[in-house]
Amino acid sequence: MSENNNNKKPNLPKGFGPENNKPFKFNMGWMYGLILIILIVMFFTNNPATTTKELGWTEFQQYAEENIFSKMVVNTPDRKVTATIKPEYVRKILGSDSIVQKNPLQKTGEATVTVVIPSSDKFDDYFNKWKTLHQIDATITYSEGNSLLWTILIQVGPFLLFIIIWIYLIRRMSGGGGGMFSVGKTKAQLYDKSAQAKKVTFKDVAGLSEAKQEVEEIVDFLKQPGKYTNLGAKIPKGALLVGPPGTGKTLLAKAVAGEADVPFFSLSGSDFVEMFVGVGASRVRDLFRQAKEKAPCIVFIDEIDAVGRARGRNPSMGANDERENTLNQLLTEMDGFGSNSGVIILAATNRVDILDKALLRAGRFDRQINVDLPELNDRKEIFVVHLRDIKIDESVDTEFLARQTPGFSGADIANVCNEAALIAARNGKESVQKEDFMNAVDRIVGGLEKKSKIITLSERRSIALHEAGHATLSWVLEHAHPLVKVTIVPRGKALGAAWYMPEERQITTYRQMQDEMCATLGGRAAEELLLGEISTGDSNDLEKVTKQAYAMVVYYGMSQLLGNLNYYDFTGQDWGFQKPYSDETAHLIDKEVKRIVDEQYVRAKNILTEYASQHKTLTDVLLEKEVIFADDLEKIFGKRKWISRSQEILAEQELLPLDKPAEEAGNASEGKEDKKEE
Repeated sequence: MSENNNNKKPNLPKGFGPENNKPFKFNMGWMYGLILIILIVMFFTNNPATTTKELGWTEFQQYAEENIFSKMVVNTPDRKVTATIKPEYVRKILGSDSIVQKNPLQKTGEATVTVVIPSSDKFDDYFNKWKTLHQIDATITYSEGNSLLWTILIQVGPFLLFIIIWIYLIRRMSGGGGGMFSVGKTKAQLYDKSAQAKKVTFKDVAGLSEAKQEVEEIVDFLKQPGKYTNLGAKIPKGALLVGPPGTGKTLLAKAVAGEADVPFFSLSGSDFVEMFVGVGASRVRDLFRQAKEKAPCIVFIDEIDAVGRARGRNPSMGANDERENTLNQLLTEMDGFGSNSGVIILAATNRVDILDKALLRAGRFDRQINVDLPELNDRKEIFVVHLRDIKIDESVDTEFLARQTPGFSGADIANVCNEAALIAARNGKESVQKEDFMNAVDRIVGGLEKKSKIITLSERRSIALHEAGHATLSWVLEHAHPLVKVTIVPRGKALGAAWYMPEERQITTYRQMQDEMCATLGGRAAEELLLGEISTGDSNDLEKVTKQAYAMVVYYGMSQLLGNLNYYDFTGQDWGFQKPYSDETAHLIDKEVKRIVDEQYVRAKNILTEYASQHKTLTDVLLEKEVIFADDLEKIFGKRKWISRSQEILAEQELLPLDKPAEEAGNASEGKEDKKEE
């Protein structure tokens, strides 16, 4: 049965209805249509279907006595009579050039004559005389007529309306936001110290202690310039916030805008881009002109890589003249022949490697402030900030949540908190609990559970063997990431996943990378050993180990055959379109990558053969429970011999004793782990 018609939404035009309860927005198309209609009316008004001739009083009397008028209208104030000529007499009075004669099919065409009379009373006497003596059949009516003002308005009104509309259009094009003649003006939004109703301050920015110190110094200089100038110091002209997406670069800029007592201009790098030639450079000039007028001030350019990309050497190979002209103007304004004292440039990007070298030099961006992914303590502070407005119970521990979200950015943590609140509300809870946060991490990392997906018994066993292979190797290898959870429940695109708590290492050794690759290949090795065949579910694993082996050889110089060489241009500007090695070297690279992967694959099969009984037990438990945790592996393999890096850090901070396994932090723990597609 189809949906009830009463529940259907009416087919309202776009922009109307309860879902879009906005006032009607004026569209210039209506104005253009109105102008067209006025022009059409004026055209037909200037070409009427009637024609008029002015007669003298004596001539008019002669025509009236001949009974050639059908009606007469007397305008008393003007002492004027307008008489309509009978059709058969039009040629006699007006001649053959009259419009009525030229258009005989036009039924509404009328010919008239006008005459000035001595007075209304005298005209009445004459009319009565004509009617009696000459038996005329014309009708007569009297009209008070229109006032002079109304007559003038009727005559010049259309022209005045046209002039008013034209002036309105010119002003729209020459001023304000989207006008044709204002296309070269900057789109920057100005925030004065009283502009923001709810300001973001440095207290709202958790973690990022080093980055905050850098920008706080800029704000402090603007508030207390004498503190620095007395020592001969100069404030940096520009600061570039660099870091991965979601780490808080824009949030830090908002905090600067909230803390600084100076005007703050905010715009995006793409705001300089326009379809018209020269617009970008014009907007840069207008931006700095306004900034100089408001100095001292701060100009924030978000996603500056949209306009600051490195200039090309050959226009025919993809260089963009318009974008490069905009960049040249930006370089000149930031540090050129002129002076921009008092204007501080703050910019943000996650693509610093593609920025032009001239933009990054000292004197333009004196400082590059790295805004990296938050560490353990930083994540704890970020959770505290985002949990302010969420109603939680006593089971929620910010320290525990911080340990379970390694690799999460500030935006990811905010999303976790919001998803947890949504899950709790969906389940009808009065507060958000620890379980809701763990489910939120699962939802963000792996996607929704798909228990309805149809899987055969053989496929299910293959998935269990695969994931048990990953779990076994991660438990027995010293440098593999500590296991958190293994599941064979489909989630997102993956049919199963082994989730780990990634070690947040500052440096990674050759042995550590080998152990990670070996654990990643454990799934395919288990399939080949126990099923005698391999499947397509290993594509994610193969992609990961191939990239990792290639990085070991090409980037990190971890190949005995190729030696301590790096074959990658990190800036992307030195090598152009040619790879920085010969075809012979490329052959050696391919050979070394294959050797590294093959060695770890053989190693994975050997370890699984050694722990075959434990692997089989783990597979059976996984088939029974569908989801197992670190304590299940401890029952099968025994206590893990090595402590994780996170456990070591926590022990140094006296948060966790060294003899307590990191996996005991919680059976329901989830982190941002590596997923294994099946």
